[in-house]
Amino acid sequence: MEILGVLLGLALLFGLGVVVLVIVGLVKAARAVGEKMERQEAKARRAVENVTLKAKTYTQTGPQGQISAVRLRLRTSLDGTRQVLEGAVGQDGQLGESLALLARLDTHAAELDGELRTLEREPDAGRVAAKLPELRERAERITHSAEAMRWAAQDRMHRFADDELGRLSQECEDEAGALRHWDAAPGASSGGSTGSAAAAGAAGAAGAARETQGTHGTREAGAGRPGLTDGRGGRPSAEELLGLTDPVAKLAQRLRKPTAGPSAG
Repeated sequence: MEILGVLLGLALLFGLGVVVLVIVGLVKAARAVGEKMERQEAKARRAVENVTLKAKTYTQTGPQGQISAVRLRLRTSLDGTRQVLEGAVGQDGQLGESLALLARLDTHAAELDGELRTLEREPDAGRVAAKLPELRERAERITHSAEAMRWAAQDRMHRFADDELGRLSQECEDEAGALRHWDAAPGASSGGSTGSAAAAGAAGAAGAARETQGTHGTREAGAGRPGLTDGRGGRPSAEELLGLTDPVAKLAQRLRKPTAGPSAG
C-alpha cells in the first residue's frame, strides 16, 4: 500500500508539473501573440498617420501645412534609418550601438512630435508662428543625426562589400593560376624552349619530307593494288556478307577459271 501511495503521489506531481508547463507555455504564447498584434497595430496606425500627414502637407497651407511637413520628414527619416540598421545588424554587430542611439533619438523625436501635434491644434496663430521655428530647428537636428547614422551604415556596408569582392577576386585569380599548373615559368626555360622548338621544327620537316617520298613510292609501287585497310578493296561487300550476290555472276566467274587437264600440257 505504501508503494502504491508513493506511485500515486509521483503521478500527481508529474501531472501537476505537466499542467504548470502547459499553462506557462500558453501564457508565453498569448503574450507573444499580443506583442505581435501590438506591433502590427502600431505599424498600421503609424502608416495611417504618415498618409494623413502627407495629405495635410499637400492640402493645407500656412503653419498647419508646415507642421505636417516637419512631422512627416521626422518620421520618414527615423523609419528609414531604423530599416537600414535593423537589416544590417545581423551581419555587423557594431551596428547594435547605432540602434541603441537611434532608440534614444526616437524618444526625443516622439516628444517633439507630441509638441508639434499640440501646436497643430493651437488656435492662436501668433503662438504657432513663435514656436514653430524652434521646433523645426529641433526636428532638423534629430533628422540630421538619423541621416548621418543611416548614411554611415550604408557606406560601411558598401565598403565591406568592396573589400570582400576584392578578396574573392584575388582568390579566383590564385585558383585560376593553380589550375594552369602546366605553364612553364618565364625566363628559366626560355633558351631551352627555343632550342627545343627549333629542333622539333627541323625534325618535323625531315619527317614530312620522308613521308612525302614514301607516299610517292607507295603510289608508284602499289598503283591499282588495293590495300587491306585503305578502303578501296580487300574487304567483302555487304552483298557477299549477306549472301545476296548474283548466282549467274558466280557461275561466270567459275567458268573463267583455267582448268588443269591433258590439253594444258
